[in-house]
Formats: sequence, C-alpha cells, structure tokens
Amino acid sequence: MYSIYNDIGHSYSTTRKPDPFIVHQLAQMLGIEEGKQFLDLACGVGNYTNELSVLGGCWHGVDISSVILEQARAKNAGINWQLAGASELPYKNNFFDGVICTLAIHHFVDLPSVFTEVARVLGTGPFIIFTAFPEQMKHYWLGHYFPEMMRKSIKQMPEQQLVIQSLLKAGFVIDDLIPFHVTNDLQDLFLYSGKERPAQYLDPKVRANISSFASLCPSSELEKGLQLLEEDLSTGKFEQVLESYQSNAGDYVFISASLR
Repeated sequence: MYSIYNDIGHSYSTTRKPDPFIVHQLAQMLGIEEGKQFLDLACGVGNYTNELSVLGGCWHGVDISSVILEQARAKNAGINWQLAGASELPYKNNFFDGVICTLAIHHFVDLPSVFTEVARVLGTGPFIIFTAFPEQMKHYWLGHYFPEMMRKSIKQMPEQQLVIQSLLKAGFVIDDLIPFHVTNDLQDLFLYSGKERPAQYLDPKVRANISSFASLCPSSELEKGLQLLEEDLSTGKFEQVLESYQSNAGDYVFISASLR
C-alpha cells in the first residue's frame, strides 16, 4: 500500500509530538474508561494513540504507511497496530467504543466510504475528528508567502459541508463542533503550528515533517517564500501580515459525532 508518509515519514517523530491540550480534549470527548476498545484511525507514528492509552482502555492504531507504523510500534508494543486502509478496517462489527482521527481525513479518497466503515466497527461511542476546514485555512498567513502550496493544501481539505454530509450519510449525528486556536504552547508542529512562531518554518527539519511543505510546495516558491519571510521578520513587517490574516473561526476544529 502506498502512502506519502512512506516517503516523508522517516523523521516524523522528531518534530511531531503529542500536544497535551489536544490529548486532553480528545480524552474528554471520548470518555475513556477501562475495559473499552478504542481506535486511532490513520494513527501516524502513534503519538496520540500512545498518550491516550495511558489514560485507559484497550487501544488499536491503523495506518496505511509501513514506515509510520514502524515508529509507532517502537513507542508502544502494547498497542494493537495494524497496517490497513481506512475503508477496509480489519475489525468486526460494533467492535469499538470510540474512534479518533487526527489531521488525516484529507488523505481519504472517498470520505463517505471511510465514514461508513467507521460506523460499521463503532458501537455506541463517539467518533472524534480533528481537522481543519478550507474556510479556516484561507486565514493562514502562510498563504502570503507560499500561495501555491496553500492553494493545493486548501483544495485537498474536505469542506465542512462535505464532512458533515458524509457523516450524516454514514448514519452519524453531529454532537459538537469545537474550534481550536493555535497558541505558542502547541507542541505538535503541524502545518499552522507556527501561527505566532513564524521562525520555525525557517527550520528544514520542521518543514520536512509537514506534508504540505514536503509534497505540495514548489522549490522555487519555497526559496522565494522563505527569503521574504526572513526579510519580514527582520524588518518587523511580519506583524502586519499576521494581523491581516486574523480570524475568529478557529485554526482547526474538533468534530464529535455518534451513531443514531
């Protein structure tokens, strides 16, 4: 099975760390209890799977990338890691008491089929998604410096209406939509983690573990954008750019859904 993370995921664990606030939010929305079965769908290197497993329950992680799963297994052999696609999960019906999916739904080719498969393996518990809507991403100041990269990034993100409709079609009801605002305390260095820490994008190690930079940013745009960003930081112009992209809609969102 091919995954972009087979190509870019070798150093993923160096800058992608579980963020304590995100862990807490996921745990609270899941209602973790001992004896319950939980799934991390498209689990990546298992950062959140591992942290949540400490809080209770029996945890499983599924990902399509063998490179990524090798890193996950090295962190915690007590978690049931499975190499599988999201639309063909190797579990029986109603097996889980909760499912999470963090920053991954944009990689699913057929969102309705994936959500239908989640509904099949999920019992009465919640399905928690952490993602960003295109409407939110249009307010990322990264678009000022890397317009083509952000255009491609936004295009691949499912719009809010599609996500909601796909969930409803799969038999879910929407319980909550909670905006997430990036702060300087964020420890997981994903795409907009440098919202108010722009200098971090000058570090090639950080960029290497962000799929948009690693696979969607033309080399000419990257060079030009980094140069302009560095200049704006030195002159103080960056603060004006940041201000022009402010939004109250949140930078990411938690979606909580459950079966009817």
